[in-house]
Amino acid sequence: MALFAVHYTYSPTTTDGRDTHRATHRAWLADLLEQKVLVSSGPYVEGSGALIIAEGNDLESVQQLFAQDPFAIENLVETSTITEWKPVMGAFA
Repeated sequence: MALFAVHYTYSPTTTDGRDTHRATHRAWLADLLEQKVLVSSGPYVEGSGALIIAEGNDLESVQQLFAQDPFAIENLVETSTITEWKPVMGAFA
């Protein structure tokens, strides 16, 4: 399994929608954590987006998985970038 960095960018215009759907989004992430797909996740402090670290077989499968995120389904993510990540030192290496 490879690690992938999923970067979400949020628009200020979707704040209310994210507040409405945050519990569902976090429940979806918690399910991924239980399945050992999610490694870590959290929003950027200034509110511009979020970083999610996930395990997956390949880029296409991770893209398909994150298309199922309630935030994505509700069009609350302005941009999403998924990049395979190869840590060489530290906690994730």
